[in-house]
Amino acid sequence: MARYLIGMTGASGSAFGVDFVKRCPGEKYLVMSDWARQVLHAETGLKPSDLEPHVKKLYADSDLAAPFSSGSNRHDGFVIVPCSVSTMAKIAVGIADTLITRAAAVALKERMRLVVCVRETPLSSIALENALKLSREGSIVMPVSPPWYRNPKDVDDLIEGFTDKILGVLGERSGAGWREQELE
Repeated sequence: MARYLIGMTGASGSAFGVDFVKRCPGEKYLVMSDWARQVLHAETGLKPSDLEPHVKKLYADSDLAAPFSSGSNRHDGFVIVPCSVSTMAKIAVGIADTLITRAAAVALKERMRLVVCVRETPLSSIALENALKLSREGSIVMPVSPPWYRNPKDVDDLIEGFTDKILGVLGERSGAGWREQELE
């Protein structure tokens, strides 16, 4: 069974993180920053406790003693969704002062999969350079950009489409691809 670490930061777009937490298969552990907790409530009306049934354990971002602060505790992927440009910048320059940034540093140094779902627009040159640094180090940078080729009917369809994209980069089964029926 796959083991995934999921991080949620204070960037807008917490619905993307919620959908991923609920739909990602395997053993899941969730880390939420203080701002993520506030944005989650402001945008969805949910509390962190509402996500606990979907994960094995919920960690505070301040818990630097958590098992994922060490590379000896392997996982199949660390997905940060949504990821603020501030968190992306910290990871890109090696600042590991929270559980999210420390676990990302561990994922990079141990060559474990790191997926950073940036949720901000427009992006400054500084943010683009930080995304480039992370990509060069092997992480996958996925701006939250839901696919439209499935003809989404509502916001939930858009959110699910993006979650499917994340699941796909993790090698998990996801929704139908563009023109997939032509492969039959």
